[in-house]
Amino acid sequence: MHYTVVERELELRLILSPERSVPVPARLEFRTDDPYAVHITFHIDSESPVYWTFSRDLLVEGVFRPCGHGDVRVWPSKSEGRSVVLMALSSPDGDALLEAPAAQVSAWLERTLRVVPPGTEGERLGIDDALDQLLAQ
Repeated sequence: MHYTVVERELELRLILSPERSVPVPARLEFRTDDPYAVHITFHIDSESPVYWTFSRDLLVEGVFRPCGHGDVRVWPSKSEGRSVVLMALSSPDGDALLEAPAAQVSAWLERTLRVVPPGTEGERLGIDDALDQLLAQ
């Protein structure tokens, strides 16, 4: 099974307080074999990286307006005059507020949308083909 990966390394900021943030290297990943999802790997000061997976639509919408609820919320903001995307992540292990440069996130999302345009994700999964085969038997 052949699939395409669209990756982007970038530096996020972990917001510790209104005055304090620390850089967090991260990798954004989109795979055509999982076309509804985006995967983010954070390299924080721990033994192993932290992985988050959530809806690509959520991130696309969050670049423009606040969205999401529960574990993942995303919204646009400004930081020192720059456009940023804020991501609030909640898990049993704790909560994190991360700031990403909007231009870099948007450019990466545009690449994912060129590879798998919105509305065509289902075709990528081959569900229709599998159903057709199943019903033909």
